[in-house]
Amino acid sequence: MDLRIQGKKALVLGASRGLGLGVANALAAEGVEVLLCGRSSDVLERHVKDIRQRHGVEAHFVVGDMADKAFAQVVADHAARVMGTVDILVNNSGGPAPGKATDITADALATQAQIMLVSIIELSNLLVPAMRQAQWGRILTIASSGVVQPIPNLALSNTLRSAIVGWNKTLASEVAADGVTCNLIVPGRIHTSRVDQLDEAAAARKGVVIDAVRAESMASIPAGRYGTVEEFSDLAAFLCSDRASYTTGSIFRCDGGAIRSI
Repeated sequence: MDLRIQGKKALVLGASRGLGLGVANALAAEGVEVLLCGRSSDVLERHVKDIRQRHGVEAHFVVGDMADKAFAQVVADHAARVMGTVDILVNNSGGPAPGKATDITADALATQAQIMLVSIIELSNLLVPAMRQAQWGRILTIASSGVVQPIPNLALSNTLRSAIVGWNKTLASEVAADGVTCNLIVPGRIHTSRVDQLDEAAAARKGVVIDAVRAESMASIPAGRYGTVEEFSDLAAFLCSDRASYTTGSIFRCDGGAIRSI
């Protein structure tokens, strides 16, 4: 299927590895010019060279830390310099350390809110006006299955990512008539370094080897396995495409059936 986004321009956050990098590659494979954002210039430069060679599209990178209050403006200004406009914004942030709801401190809440809420909302607000003027735009935010079914021992993540749900739905209703869609994509157990980190933490907490944690986790997934980054990224690319023009304000699961709620 031709997703009809060849020549579009995308900014992908958290693109140094994992899901963000996977989505950047999926968009580049469709002929989209991509700007990768992350914290490591060496890693990003390597990925940009790879994308150019593999997909034959222009690719760029910008170094930015979502904990920095100037993040949104710095990244938006860089995107304007190297690409002119941003047609597709993929919001993606790292998650906080595991912990219980009773472990949340005011300082941790404020720090993570800057990363997981404030920077995303500020950057989106900086880029939306041009999308509305062009009568075409895509904002896709990578969330967590915790926004549908809270994940035990990830209380801070569950709290902040759930706030993104209300923001996304509200924004979607405000910009839909201007051809801009806003959706959330929710990964289940996709095999990334983040999932490895969570499995390692669970193994340490339970006093077992990591393979035992993985086996237990896979047994709870109807598909019987972890998903791949490519499976997740293919769905993300579709939601960023022209084909998904009548799809907005929604949450899409890529979880192998792991989320039990309807």
